[in-house]
Parts: sequence; C-alpha cells; structure tokens
Amino acid sequence: MEELKRLIREVPDWPKPGILFYDLTTLLKDRQGFRTLIDRLSEHYSGRGVEVVVGVEARGFIFAPALAYRLGAGFVPVRKPNKLPWKTVRVQYELEYGTDALEIHQDAVQPGQRVLICDDLLATGGTAAAAVRLVRELGGEVIGAGFAVELLFLKGREKLKDVDVFSLVQYAH
Repeated sequence: MEELKRLIREVPDWPKPGILFYDLTTLLKDRQGFRTLIDRLSEHYSGRGVEVVVGVEARGFIFAPALAYRLGAGFVPVRKPNKLPWKTVRVQYELEYGTDALEIHQDAVQPGQRVLICDDLLATGGTAAAAVRLVRELGGEVIGAGFAVELLFLKGREKLKDVDVFSLVQYAH
C-alpha cells in the first residue's frame, strides 16, 4: 500500500517533541486514496458476514460508516464517556500516562452478532482492546479489527492476540 503511504503527511514533534504524528487528513482529501482505503478494507472483510461495524471515536467515525456501507452492515459508534444519549456499557483501560474509558449503547450489539472493529490507527492497542471488550460484553462476536495505519513498533497487536488484525499501511519505526 505504498500509494496510500505516500498520501499520509508525517508531522514531526506533534503533539509534543519527539513524537512523529501520521496525519491521515491528506489521505482522506485525496478522492482516489480514500476510495482505495475503503475498497481494500472492504475486500479484506467481504464474505465474512459482518453485521455491524464499530467505529471508535473520533477518527474511526470517518472510516467505519463508509466501510459499513460497502459491507452492507450497520454502523455503531463507540464513544468517550457521557457522549451517548441512552443507557451505556463502559470499559476503562490503561494508557501510557493514565486511564481512559469508552462507552457503547447497551442495545448497540446483539448477542451473536458478527462485529468488525474499525479505527484509523493501531498504536499501543489499548483503545482497540477496550472496544473489543465492549462488544464482547454485549455478546457480540468480534470477527476482526481493521485499521488504515499500524505502528508496528508499538506492538498494539499484542493486546489483540485473539482478534484478526488487518492494517493497510504499516510503519516499522
């Protein structure tokens, strides 16, 4: 996916010194790049019976609905606490510098439903693992986790050992 990698802007020292930020907005604004991204993700998961695509706030909301549309599935948002208007299930998870939490509506995923988790980037894996826990708590079957970008050097896959992880663009360092 070198053509997609070329469309991603690398921003040094953002949001703080020593961090290299991978800005996907430059890929999103490219009509062929965005189309290729969604096409390749949907090709990977086509035929796997995906019923719901869960998108993780906030950038997962960009990719997941388009992917859900292509797969003929529904879209479910997973959000930061106190952003969803109805009864929710919450999971707290560890970050490098503290804790965070995610929520999903209690009725968003039905027991046995085949669910694909989708987000823009897999880094340390904490957020994706929390989304998997939420789906499983509701009885959903996580059939995979798809990402536009994966930072291999942060070893996020290790937190998703029992999940089929797929990423299109990978950075080794």
